[in-house]
Amino acid sequence: MRSFSPKSVTAIRGMQAPQRLEKKDGLRRPFCLPLIFTFFVSGFAYAQSSVYRCGNEYTNQVTSDKAGACKLVSAVTVTVIPAPQSVRGVPATTPTTSTSQEQKKKDADARWILETELKKLEARQTDLKTEYNQGAPEKQGAESRNHQKYVDRIAQLKDSLSRNADDIAGLRRELERLSANR
Repeated sequence: MRSFSPKSVTAIRGMQAPQRLEKKDGLRRPFCLPLIFTFFVSGFAYAQSSVYRCGNEYTNQVTSDKAGACKLVSAVTVTVIPAPQSVRGVPATTPTTSTSQEQKKKDADARWILETELKKLEARQTDLKTEYNQGAPEKQGAESRNHQKYVDRIAQLKDSLSRNADDIAGLRRELERLSANR
């Protein structure tokens, strides 16, 4: 196998070999870059002093009374997020207390809403029971040809009945709770 020198390779390609960049004082630029980089890295490394954790507090100055409770934190960058500045001149809002009349009105509205929902659910429950027909509902459309669709609809009706019964029980508990608070 034949080896080529870099000059012969560039001559083959028809290009000139790159010339090294030199400053007037004779120092090469590539040599200066590592020196500059080393200078900056050493400056940053010097800025990273030892950090100690004393309970929930992080510090780089441990006092003699806290020395036993502080532990050195190694290879961890600690980020400090300042607390947001409070807006001065704006009074803090206090929750308003409602009068007994307002509270009675709110309770009456809540009771009315719960009773209305209970009536809707009870009407829905009777419709579902009628459609369910004690586990033997009438077949609809394609269910006469496809028995699995019929079985799936029966299971869906049964689930709807139990879910609706649970909702009715929950509303009744809420109404009892409202009555007990009076």
